[in-house]
Amino acid sequence: MTFTTAVGHADDQDATPGDAEAIAELRGAFAAQRAAVLRDPAPGVEQRRLSLGTLVEVISAYRHRIQEALAADFAVHPAGFADLVEVLGVAGRAAFASQHLEEWMAPESRLSDPGLLGTARVEMAYQPKGVIGLISPWNFPFDLSLGPLADMLAAGNRVVIKPSEYTPACSALLREMVAEAFDPTQVTVVTGGLVLAREFPALPWDHLLYTGNPEVGRLVARAAAENLVPTTLELGGKCPAIVDTDSVTADTAAQIVGAKLVKSGQMCISVDYCLVPREDMARFTDLVTAHLRDRMPDFSASPDCTGIITQRHLNRLVSLVEEARARGVEVIQTDGNGLDTATRRMPLTLVIDPPDDLALMRVEIFGPILPIKPYDRIEDAVSYVNKGERPLGLYVFAQDRAVAERVLATTVSGGACVNTCAVQGAVPDLGFGGIGRSGHGRHHGFDGFREFSNPRGIVRRGEGDLIDVMFPPYGDLLNAVVASALGSADSGGTK
Repeated sequence: MTFTTAVGHADDQDATPGDAEAIAELRGAFAAQRAAVLRDPAPGVEQRRLSLGTLVEVISAYRHRIQEALAADFAVHPAGFADLVEVLGVAGRAAFASQHLEEWMAPESRLSDPGLLGTARVEMAYQPKGVIGLISPWNFPFDLSLGPLADMLAAGNRVVIKPSEYTPACSALLREMVAEAFDPTQVTVVTGGLVLAREFPALPWDHLLYTGNPEVGRLVARAAAENLVPTTLELGGKCPAIVDTDSVTADTAAQIVGAKLVKSGQMCISVDYCLVPREDMARFTDLVTAHLRDRMPDFSASPDCTGIITQRHLNRLVSLVEEARARGVEVIQTDGNGLDTATRRMPLTLVIDPPDDLALMRVEIFGPILPIKPYDRIEDAVSYVNKGERPLGLYVFAQDRAVAERVLATTVSGGACVNTCAVQGAVPDLGFGGIGRSGHGRHHGFDGFREFSNPRGIVRRGEGDLIDVMFPPYGDLLNAVVASALGSADSGGTK
């Protein structure tokens, strides 16, 4: 598969004049920021705090328009959740970075060998990488563009953002917000179609962040590798919830359902499937349906139910359910409203014990479908998870602390939660990212600051050292040093 086919573009003959203008704008923005880095390569702490404060101000000022843009792109989008994640989440990350900036920027002393280096000072200093490319996804258009931007600004970088073409209203608003708040030589947004998407990772960035799916992520990394550009890839995957027999409870069902219905499952750290003790399958299913019936009646018709991003995405989800039904798998629709094609809202659908060769067990679902599979022993659940790709998130529900710790110790994932789901993505001071097919690298907090900084090892020479022993010509001094280290007068060879 080529990068062009992965994003649905065949060749340059399909390019439009608009594509050419977008590419010219991208290259111009990149060149302008590169020149700005040469003029001002390392902004000081106050300049960085000013930039972070500007980010807080603009995201807060555009609160209501952000709500409107999300509703335009998703057909239905809860305003309160937009405030919580897309506005307050970004503002919180920027404020947290500003608060801790001095300690993050301070050089870290490292140990040296006084016998060799005398009074030399050895330290690791974090300097800006330079110009960073940021390819953000459609599911959280502001949080996953301006959130990482906070880390990048804290690290003193300049940034070009390319938002998704699936959210045109949000992308246009993001472009307007950034243009109002920042000089384009510091932060700018470029928008365009698939030709621009192909061009973006091919530039010689100082770092590149891509959030999306593994298939395109692999191609983005390949394009970046042509210029030896370091990448941060956040790629999602099939995040499991393992429920121990002591936690088949109403609270566990509420946590899993709640996380699954955030953005109608269109979240990279959503629960993709549940593993439940075989003898508790019916009880757990009843708890899930009871929670929806009692606490969230008619949820899929409510303003809290986010629409699926496009009709194509909705059709894909419907086909996953239809395949399960056609194979005779039990499918439970959790409310009576059915599919609303006008607003692209879909009720939560449970799929009970689906075979592993179904598409919904092979691909990331990214929608309101929850497979529930049985296991016999907790070790079997762990083995099942470990047979698949390492997920971005893993969730274990167990009242027995030893069980929870054993599951964490015997599985590998980008992040994890115990007795809740997806909260690891909402903590400003907790590095967030994947491993293996779910991605690599971290952003959020100090981990994000370091991700987008160059850790520069520095030695400042002092007095009383033996540095000259490393330089030719070699003779008695070198022999004496080696003999002292080896505890032998013979330093001329081996026996």
